Amino acid sequence: MSLNYDDDMFVCRCEEVTVGEVRQAISDGAIDVVGVKRRTRAGMGLCQGRTCERLVQQILAQELGKSPAEVGSSSVRPPVRPITFGALAGGDF
Repeated sequence: MSLNYDDDMFVCRCEEVTVGEVRQAISDGAIDVVGVKRRTRAGMGLCQGRTCERLVQQILAQELGKSPAEVGSSSVRPPVRPITFGALAGGDF
C-alpha cells in the first residue's frame, strides 16, 4: 500500500504535527513510533496517540520498507483527570 499524503496534512491534530514533520523525523534517524514521538510530539497530546499512532506507523513502515508491526507502537497511557486528596486517601471527601 502506497501512501501519497501531502506533507502539509496533519497527522497529529492535538500537537499539530504534519506528515512532512514525521518524514523529517525519519530522515533525522527515527526508526520507530517512539523515535518519531520524541522528535515531533506526535502522540503526546490530549488523545495520547489514539487518533494518530496508526498513521505514524503507516508512514514509518512505508518510508523504511517495513511492516507496521516492525516499527512498533508507543506506550498506552490513560487520560489524566484531576482527583481530590480525599479520594487518594480512600475517603469520600
